[in-house]
Amino acid sequence: MNKYLDLSGDSGVAGYEIGGDSITVLFKDGSVYLYTSASAGHANIETMKGLATSGDGLNAYINRNVKKNYAAKIR
Repeated sequence: MNKYLDLSGDSGVAGYEIGGDSITVLFKDGSVYLYTSASAGHANIETMKGLATSGDGLNAYINRNVKKNYAAKIR
């Protein structure tokens, strides 16, 4: 799992792992969610990947656009 940079210092995201058509997100509360193209849409996954690697805006994007559209709650 890659550490999320959190450039603004206010994110609920702690880490992420990018897959071919998915992103797994570790939140600071310890919960882990898998988002896939099938569950959240290809465009959303690609945007989330970009935000994850840039280190800013991922938590806000999830809350606004894909919050309940995860494929699995891993933890």
